[in-house]
Amino acid sequence: MRETWVVGAATNRYGKMAETGREAATRVALEALDVSGIDPKRIGYTFVSNAFGVAERQAHLGPLINTALGLPDVPSATIESACSSSSAGLHEAFVHVAGGFLDAALVVGVEKLSHLDTLAATSYFAMGADSAFETRNGATFPGLYATLAHAHRQKYGTTSEQLGAVAVKNHANGAKNPHAHFQKEISLETYLRSPVIASPLRLYDCCPFSDGAAAVVVAAREMVGAPSAEPLVIRASARSGSVAEMQDRPDLTGLPATRTAASAAFRQAGVGPEKIDFTEVHDCFTIAEVMALEDLGFYPKGRAAAAGAAGETSLQGKLPVNPSGGLKAKGHPVSATGAGQVVEIFEQFNRRAGARQVPKTEWALAHNVGATGGSCSVHIFSHR
Repeated sequence: MRETWVVGAATNRYGKMAETGREAATRVALEALDVSGIDPKRIGYTFVSNAFGVAERQAHLGPLINTALGLPDVPSATIESACSSSSAGLHEAFVHVAGGFLDAALVVGVEKLSHLDTLAATSYFAMGADSAFETRNGATFPGLYATLAHAHRQKYGTTSEQLGAVAVKNHANGAKNPHAHFQKEISLETYLRSPVIASPLRLYDCCPFSDGAAAVVVAAREMVGAPSAEPLVIRASARSGSVAEMQDRPDLTGLPATRTAASAAFRQAGVGPEKIDFTEVHDCFTIAEVMALEDLGFYPKGRAAAAGAAGETSLQGKLPVNPSGGLKAKGHPVSATGAGQVVEIFEQFNRRAGARQVPKTEWALAHNVGATGGSCSVHIFSHR
């Protein structure tokens, strides 16, 4: 396998977009290509993620983006894996480039739902769950993750204050991120006063619906020459699935797909969790960050929440987690989220993260989940 790099990455600000998803995706793709310094004509494939494109009455987005980029003859594929869609797209790009089938590929994720009312947008999100056994029986994603939070609390004693510390930390990071949907810090008192959405989860436990777009350029090392920015060497790209329906899982205190994907990724990279300097993890709800840190092997089961509350996951802590603000504060534009995590790592590696810059950036990990863990992607990056 060829050594494969991320050589360009770009995102817009998450939140509410005035432009269409198609326009936003094209713009960030152009920016990522410009950062990469490689000739766009060398792109051999585009992997596009737009899970809810039908909300704008526009499917088959890849050829439209390619045409706007001046690459109408380049093939494209739409990659859908719920919230982990563009992470799955990055995996496909890696496999094709590392395997020698392509010299360079473009990964684009985009979502726009802000023009819909809350009920319609919630209905689109719910499509990622099991329609027959979950959605039709009244389950929502806040309700499903609340079930996981209850299980974790019952087994390990996880407290509201500990979950609140995750929200406070991620909002503090998001306040330093010009790309973030929420750029405002909150206090633990504000968190505890916020309304309950699905017990024990409160308003500030939940990520927002966000519009947004992100793009990543992947290329073989020998095709790059002198990169215009510090590249990310993709040391591992692993994906896994698990039993989709929560009622059929033997344990609800973690996500089995994360454990399986993490094991494969660390094996590929030839390192363990102790090597990672910082990480971007899927925190659609605060309990998701806690479970991710345990499932990834950074903390023993039942220990991550207390470690976060003690400051170990802050920007200056032992293991900075979600310096971007995470889904919780940076925002969650579904199909763009995975690529957006890589943008954050790219900016951190290039020391362009400003006030949210983490001290050490030799190794980083990106973790992204589809729905309640039916799919998961884990990528590990290092410097050259």
